[in-house]
Amino acid sequence: MTLFHVNFPLTATLLTLLLLGHPIKTRGADEFSFDMTAFEKKALEWGGFAEVQIEHMDVGQDSAMARLNLYDQPRADLDRLSTALQLDGRYNRDITTFNWVVKATVQDDQLSWSDTLDLYEAVLELKPSSATSISAGKKSYKWGKGYAWNPAGFINRPKDANNPEEALEGYITAELDLIKSMSGPLRTLALTTVALPVWQGVNEDFGEENHINLAAMLYLLYRDTDIDLMLFEGESRSSRYGIDFSRNLASNFEIHGELAYTPELRQSFLQSDHTLASRERSALSTLLGIRYLTEGDLTAIIEYYHNGGGYTETELAQFLDLIQEGYSDFLNTGDASLLGLSEQVSQRGYGRPQPGRNYLYAKLTQKEPFDLLYISPGLTAIVNLDDQSWSLSPEVAYTGWTNWELRLRLSLSEGDALSEFGSKMFHNKAEMRLRYFF
Repeated sequence: MTLFHVNFPLTATLLTLLLLGHPIKTRGADEFSFDMTAFEKKALEWGGFAEVQIEHMDVGQDSAMARLNLYDQPRADLDRLSTALQLDGRYNRDITTFNWVVKATVQDDQLSWSDTLDLYEAVLELKPSSATSISAGKKSYKWGKGYAWNPAGFINRPKDANNPEEALEGYITAELDLIKSMSGPLRTLALTTVALPVWQGVNEDFGEENHINLAAMLYLLYRDTDIDLMLFEGESRSSRYGIDFSRNLASNFEIHGELAYTPELRQSFLQSDHTLASRERSALSTLLGIRYLTEGDLTAIIEYYHNGGGYTETELAQFLDLIQEGYSDFLNTGDASLLGLSEQVSQRGYGRPQPGRNYLYAKLTQKEPFDLLYISPGLTAIVNLDDQSWSLSPEVAYTGWTNWELRLRLSLSEGDALSEFGSKMFHNKAEMRLRYFF
C-alpha cells in the first residue's frame, strides 16, 4: 500500500524553493556539496486517508434479496452516510520492521447505525539477511495475479470486485521468507511458508477451529515471466493447490492467469425438499486476464473467471425460488420459517459475492480525456455468463485538489427474477465519495 499520496509538481516546486533559500557553499566553479542526510530513508513513515461517502439506493421491490432482508420493513429506497479513517505506516530500525493498517468506520441509514474499529494489519518482520526474513502478526495476503478475483489466493480475504484495490483485513500468521537471485533464465527463486492457526478468538472466520494450517508459495522469475506455485494444507479448510503467472508481452500489454485445484471441496447445498446438506467434490477454478494501455491513456482490464467451487445456474435459481416461496408464505400466513431457512442457506455460501460458476469482468479507465485535467472517467462491468445477468458501474474521479479525490459512481444491476444480479437487493445505487490523503 502506498503510504503517501504525493503531488509531484508541488514537491518539485517546494524542493526548488528550498534549494534557492539555502545558499550552497562552493569551492570552485564546478564543485558543490549538499547534505545527504536529507535524502536518507526515515525510520517512521505513515499516511492514510479520511473519507465521507453518501449513497442513495433504489430497492428492487420484487427482487429476492430485498424480500429476504426487508420482508418485515419494506421500503422503496435507502440513503446511507458513511465516514472512514484509515491509518497505515511502517517503522524501521536495524533489521526490524513493523507495519500496521487500522481502519475506523461509521455508517448510518434509515435501517441501522454502526461503527467499527478494525486492525487490518500489525506485523513485525525481522530481516537478518538480504535473503531471509521472519515475520509474525496480523497480515493481509495478496497471493495471485488476478485483479478482481484470486482463485489461487488460498489465505487471502475475498476482494470486492467493484473495489478490488481497497485494503482488506488480514489473518494472524507466522511467516518465513527465503529468496535467492541467480544468473541465467531462472533469475529469482523465493519461498514463502505460512503457519495460520484457527483457535477461539484467533482467525475464527477462516474455518474450523483448533487447527494450525500451513500454506506455501514458491515464486520464480523465469525468462521475464512471474510464476507462483501455491499450496494449502490444513483441517480448517479443504487442501488445495494452485499456480499463477504474469508476463508483459509489451510495455503496455500484460497477460495473467491463475489455476486452483481442490480435490475434496466441502460445500453446503440446498436439496429439492428444502433441506441443507453437505457434499464433497473436486473443484478446478481458473482465471485468465489482460491489462492493456493505449497510446491515448485508456487502461483496459479484462478477466474471465471460472469458479469451480461455485453453484450452477439451476442451484442458484432454486435458492432464489425458496426466498420467493417463503415471502409468499409470510404475506399469506405470517409464517417466516422458510425465510429463516433462506437466511441460513444464504450464510452457508449462496449469498456470498459471485457465487456462480462463470464470470466476465471488464474495467475501462480513461485518463484526462479531451485534455480535461485531473478528470478520469471509468466503467466497470461484471457479467454472470450462465444466467446472463450483469452489473454496470460508470464513474468519474476528480483529483484537481492537492491530496483530495472526488469520485462519483452509478451502479446498475439487471437480469431475470431468478438470476444473480436480477435478484440483488438494490437495482441501482448512486454514490459520491470524497477522500483526503495524508
